[in-house]
Amino acid sequence: MKNIFVVEDGHAEQKIMNALLTKAGFQVALASNVEDAWEWLKTHSHPNLIILDIIMPGKSGLDLCRMIQDEPQLRQIPIVFCSSKSEEFDRFWALRQGAKGYLVKPYAPKELLDTVYQYIQ
Repeated sequence: MKNIFVVEDGHAEQKIMNALLTKAGFQVALASNVEDAWEWLKTHSHPNLIILDIIMPGKSGLDLCRMIQDEPQLRQIPIVFCSSKSEEFDRFWALRQGAKGYLVKPYAPKELLDTVYQYIQ
């Protein structure tokens, strides 16, 4: 079973993503901030995909993306940002940090799953 790690501070958003991804057959792990996410990544087997929010309390998803890219054993994990930041600059900057994809909230459920399937076979 493929594993997806969702780092999202919004409880409702976490529940929606968890339900959609679980129903699609993925195993989902959740974290609400960068510190918890980093601890989880260091203590669990690597997920097949990470979905990251950008704006969170404390460090941002962009910070976590850079931290992941700096770790040789983690940098191969594809990262997809999922954010309400919808400017082209936001997408450009997120991809520059090492992300593979970028979804804008609100998204259609099919859009989320189509994006996930691009990076998980």
